Amino acid sequence: MSIAAAMLLPLGAVAEEAKATKDQAESKKVLNTVKVQATALEANPNAQPGVPYKAQLSGDERHTRPIAETPQNITVLTKAEIEESGYTDLRAILDAQPGITLGTGENGNAFGDRYIIRGQEVRSDIFVDGLRDPGMTTRESFAVEQLEITKGPNSSFAGRGSSGGAVNAITKQATADYDYTSLTAGVGTDGYHRVTLDSNQALTDELAIRANLLTAKEDVPDRDPAYRERKGVAVSGFYNPTEEFEMTLDYYGLDAKDNPDLGSYLVGNVPNRKPADDAPVYAQKQDFLESDVDTLTARLKYRFNSDLRITNITRKGTSDNGYVATGARAATTNAKDPNGAYSTVTLSTHQGWQEVDYFANQTNLFIDKEIGGLKHEFIIGAEYTDHAVLNGNYTVTNSGQNCFTSNVAAANGWCVIDKSGKEIANINKVMNRNITKSTWDTDWAVKAKSLSIMDTVDLNDQWSVFAGIRADRFDFDLGTQSAALVKAKYDYSDTLTNSHLGVVYDINDVGNVYFTWSTAADINGGESDVGTSSGYGGTVIYNGSVAGAKPERSDNYELGTKWNLFDETLLLTGAIFQVTKSDVMEGANYDSVGTFNTGEIRVRGIEFGASGQVTDKLTTQAGITYMDAEVLESATAANVGKTISNFADLSVNVQLKYQFTEKFSLGGAWKYEGKKFAGQPDTAAVYTTLAATGNYYYAQPIPAYSVFDLFATYDFSKNLDLRLNIGNATDKDYYLAAYRSGSFVYKGDARTTRVTVNYNF
Repeated sequence: MSIAAAMLLPLGAVAEEAKATKDQAESKKVLNTVKVQATALEANPNAQPGVPYKAQLSGDERHTRPIAETPQNITVLTKAEIEESGYTDLRAILDAQPGITLGTGENGNAFGDRYIIRGQEVRSDIFVDGLRDPGMTTRESFAVEQLEITKGPNSSFAGRGSSGGAVNAITKQATADYDYTSLTAGVGTDGYHRVTLDSNQALTDELAIRANLLTAKEDVPDRDPAYRERKGVAVSGFYNPTEEFEMTLDYYGLDAKDNPDLGSYLVGNVPNRKPADDAPVYAQKQDFLESDVDTLTARLKYRFNSDLRITNITRKGTSDNGYVATGARAATTNAKDPNGAYSTVTLSTHQGWQEVDYFANQTNLFIDKEIGGLKHEFIIGAEYTDHAVLNGNYTVTNSGQNCFTSNVAAANGWCVIDKSGKEIANINKVMNRNITKSTWDTDWAVKAKSLSIMDTVDLNDQWSVFAGIRADRFDFDLGTQSAALVKAKYDYSDTLTNSHLGVVYDINDVGNVYFTWSTAADINGGESDVGTSSGYGGTVIYNGSVAGAKPERSDNYELGTKWNLFDETLLLTGAIFQVTKSDVMEGANYDSVGTFNTGEIRVRGIEFGASGQVTDKLTTQAGITYMDAEVLESATAANVGKTISNFADLSVNVQLKYQFTEKFSLGGAWKYEGKKFAGQPDTAAVYTTLAATGNYYYAQPIPAYSVFDLFATYDFSKNLDLRLNIGNATDKDYYLAAYRSGSFVYKGDARTTRVTVNYNF
């Protein structure tokens, strides 16, 4: 035993020494850094964790890759960015984005706000959770989780239309992951008040419900009696009984009531034409703009295994929209005045109603399949839509006419400026309207069956490819009815086919270069609100039947790059692009077969964007777009070479927020939009040639403008914060869009000040 002990003693010493060395090495080990993000719970499953202005994923699950890896220009506005901007209606939110301009509603159509992306009409290309949202409604953001703006033709995803892109609102949905309640209340200048409630309750591990409520009202700044009022509710229920199956049901309702202000009007002669300064508030007390929207949506998802799943979304919706609005234009009259003519402002009436009924069902089958050693992400889609829109007018009788022409004793209009240049008394009651709803004038309906297949595949560690093709078979019906109740009916069927190809090359772990080619096509009569006015997207009629016009087609070529920097907290993007729209149907007065598709336009541009955290304290959402537009072909030869209507060459938006302390942040936004000119869509802006010089000038200009907004937030605790918003801080007069005759020009809001308190339960 003693010999054994003597032999083992050195081994014990060695063991002790080895243990000491190991303990010392263990103590020197560097542990992995654990990043703790002090941010609020984020219900949006597509958000980038800890980065409030940056989305990681698209809410459209057909984009299977993160936004930073998708070969397409998609601008995503998060809930945090939208809320801090202070904008709530879709029109104001989109107008702030580069590459997007507004047009006025057609025929003074106050509910038909026109959204224009890369120079192309997209007013009917608004989607909610991937399904088209038809009709010309007021659209609010209280139930929106993130807003996605796809730029460039997009028919392989969106179907007909989408020649300039599409806007997709991703809505707030229930989740069983946690409980959450937020109450937000705001007050401000011009009688502003707004209260929203967002509450998610996990009733069990399998069942949850989420409710969003809204009530809000404000006077249009400095334009009383014009006002805006909103009441809304969105309720979502989530059920997840098994790991494979989940179901979400939701209801959305919005009641919007406005007294609409159509703003200013153009005065003077070219080349010195401009919006009138200090235009009187001529909206009449009886004017209104109302939207009543109700939708029910069911979402079903089933996962067969890790490589195979299916989703289905079904929606049934209705919307009733109506308006009577007052326009104004500069005029000359002498009112039987022997001293000669004087300048005045005459009023006009713009009105209409719309009843929309729609059904949509979309099914997508997702298949991950390895073929030839390459893993493919297939999506096979089928969609059925049935959209019906009934349009009509109101009978509006007015009294109290006060305009006279020389040598005519009878009143023939309404003047709001007297001979001395002053506004008349009781300007908002001068027309003394009597309004009754009349019968319909157009009954528009489109039923479509669609099939699509998409595939994303990694060729190797650096190259990936996306390809998609879609066919839409549609049946079109249009009924018209004249004031004398003379009816006509037009119908036809056709199939549209569109494709999309995108290639991505990964430069390294954070940056890539991509190329994309995509197409779009729109049908003859694709816009539901304009009947047979084909120059505005209505139906081309020839010899009493639907003309044999080819679909309008758009092609987009885009070369871009995306850089996902700073541990994926900042996304930088850049792209050059060209969109060409051909076979454009320019007008309604065709006189022979073969002259229907007479127009072609081209838009070239370059765009840069940034979203996320520049530093730990500085957050941004920013973009700049420079574009050039040109009419390439037209039935009117003089149009060739001119710019298109409602198109700004340069537009910029920069929203910044700096976190000065743990509790206090300060931010601001600057938007700039270059000069643009009103006119008919998809052709040259209205212009006139001066005989004295032989030079042409665009006749209906909307000046360039810059607007600054400010906001500041103070966190009193993890549950309570306060935000101050100052909109249009310099109180600048600026104008968004003009009617093609110049009879009204939408005016941007004057300075506003609002204080908002948010409490999280």
